Amino acid sequence: MAVSEPQRQARDDQLKDWMVRGLDGDATAQNRLLSALAPLLRSFFARRLAGAGDDVEDLVQETLIAIHTRRATYDRTRPFAPWAYAVARYKLIDHFRRRRQTVPFDELEAVLIAEDGHEAASARLDLEALLGGLSAKQADAIRHTRIEGLSVAEAASAQGIGESDVKISVHRGLKALAARLKGK
Repeated sequence: MAVSEPQRQARDDQLKDWMVRGLDGDATAQNRLLSALAPLLRSFFARRLAGAGDDVEDLVQETLIAIHTRRATYDRTRPFAPWAYAVARYKLIDHFRRRRQTVPFDELEAVLIAEDGHEAASARLDLEALLGGLSAKQADAIRHTRIEGLSVAEAASAQGIGESDVKISVHRGLKALAARLKGK
């Protein structure tokens, strides 16, 4: 049964609330969080490890322990679900390494993609963090032309600046991002 976007958002908000309350010392909220995560993680691992029921349960337990022991690393300002599924993905990768299992390259994406679109949410957050280091004009120009697919004329109109200003902003913004990613 598919979960609608409003239902998913409500679930994610509830998980985050329990996580934050758990970080503040509410043991009941922490227990509710871990209890609610168990079936989600079971589903996550079961889809990636067909026919490996014992491994699924082991991975669920390992992930719950990791989430509990590493909860202090969670950033309260960010969504909780992408963080939790990242922990699960790392546990899955560790599992494959322990077993020395290989996954055919064409199936790799299906194995590592996070559940319910959280990977996309995480990527959006990473993108926004990268663009946050640029000037507003450069970030908007890149967002409009490279992400939203607007033409330079449409982006100029949306920003209220000239077309050449959009082109320069995109060029300088991408150059700054490349330098930052290279560590310069």
